[in-house]
Amino acid sequence: MKKPIGIFDSGVGGLTVFKEIRQKFPYEDIVYFGDTARVPYGPKSPATIIQYSLQNARFLLQQQVKMIVVACNTASSYALEQLQQVIPVPVIGVIEPGAKAAIAKTRNNRIGIIGTYGTVNSGAYQNEIHKLRSEAVVYSHPCPMFVPIVEEGLENHAVAMQLAREYLAKLIIKDIDTLILGCTHYPIMKDTIQKVTENKINLIDSAEVIAASLQEILPEIETEGKGKDLFFVSDNEDNFRRIAERIIGSELTYLQKVILGESWFVN
Repeated sequence: MKKPIGIFDSGVGGLTVFKEIRQKFPYEDIVYFGDTARVPYGPKSPATIIQYSLQNARFLLQQQVKMIVVACNTASSYALEQLQQVIPVPVIGVIEPGAKAAIAKTRNNRIGIIGTYGTVNSGAYQNEIHKLRSEAVVYSHPCPMFVPIVEEGLENHAVAMQLAREYLAKLIIKDIDTLILGCTHYPIMKDTIQKVTENKINLIDSAEVIAASLQEILPEIETEGKGKDLFFVSDNEDNFRRIAERIIGSELTYLQKVILGESWFVN
């Protein structure tokens, strides 16, 4: 039986991951869950992030997924190890693929990271980078306002440019040559970030690298039929649909609200 790939995120940001996976694997079925009732994860405690991530993963297991992609950088930072210990299908996150890509790109061993407060404070990217290359110098800075800018469709607006200049100045001055976009919303800001950095810094797109990493994990690529997409959210379907269709560039054919809990029932 053909089983789908499962993806979860704290909200809509993981749709950049969905989009990349859909492009690379057009014949795969995909189930996406956005925890829109409890977004954002960034300011929450590690214990809460782990609890939410386990609930999200168990919901996806009920959809008979063959693997789970943790598209949320914050959840990947705090919950990936626990998920891999208790979830009976392969679980991958964005941290390790992003760190590997940054090491492959950097030439001066000076790497920057931007993300939510949760991702930055976890030190997960720094730890992974130093496992791969101990001499790398890593700088990080939280960019929390990028998320609402993206969700309002203002990623190319003057306000986005000004905010990017202020956030990134603290990293550019460190002479970084590679920058990890450590939040799945941030690839949508890529054009603005490239302008601010004058295209002089390698950008590591977490959506691109995690999609590429699937090619090493999937036992085989489905080659018959067209993949189906199922989207689930925990709240606010209309807002999710509005943002999702802009990010993906097409209409959602299936979107349903679910209530996470012991009964895992669907509204």
